[in-house]
Amino acid sequence: MSTQANANTVHHASKVAIVTGASRGIGAAIARRLAADGIAVVVNYAGRAADAQAVVAEIEAAGGRAAAVQADVAVPAQVAAMFDQAITLFGGVDIVVNNAGIMQPGLVPLVDTDDTLFDRLVAINLKGTFNTLRVAAKKLRSGGRIVNFGSSIKELATPGYSVYAATKAAVETMTNIFAKELRGRNITVNAVAPGPTATELFLKDKTPEQVERLAKMPPLERLGQPEDISSVVAFLVSSAADWIDGQTLRVNGGIV
Repeated sequence: MSTQANANTVHHASKVAIVTGASRGIGAAIARRLAADGIAVVVNYAGRAADAQAVVAEIEAAGGRAAAVQADVAVPAQVAAMFDQAITLFGGVDIVVNNAGIMQPGLVPLVDTDDTLFDRLVAINLKGTFNTLRVAAKKLRSGGRIVNFGSSIKELATPGYSVYAATKAAVETMTNIFAKELRGRNITVNAVAPGPTATELFLKDKTPEQVERLAKMPPLERLGQPEDISSVVAFLVSSAADWIDGQTLRVNGGIV
């Protein structure tokens, strides 16, 4: 577990967020947006230290507060250490955004899914979220916010995504039940379920024709952008969403 931060002293920010998988794509957009809203951000990454540090540098250049903290969300001890690091750096944790996740390498029918791929999808998408939720239940300050990541692929039910969709369906179910389990803490637990979103990871290995076809699927006739997702996360962690709890918001341009 390594930490990169330009902080020699503890900064007591008004709010502190941990954003998992924040070195690029949607996670980086969320980190930048929350920092712009005045929230101190822990930019979590598993292996892309330079990318995470670049996000931190961008946030700090804009006047925000951030620190890059390495942790594999699939490893419980690393998740616990990440929360402790956030508390050391910024004084506490108020917000957890469980963005870390992996996609399948293209379409993989259930019958062709080997044990290694199945275990990896479950370890990161499902157990990774479980690991952070379990620690958040003990460490999050009263009035906190948790935002998990489901997926609109659950409703699209696209052949070749059965295991990936199953991990996201499980996260959405945990979101609803965990919100009820935190009764009395004034902590909301919600999920966002993006549709096809134009990130480096999503566009990788797709032909221009495939991208064009996916962009035409929503009635709004475009792919989502990372900022479309980050703005909804920013809303859910704000006081404007005080009365939203246990819900999954489908942020997908009407694709389902």
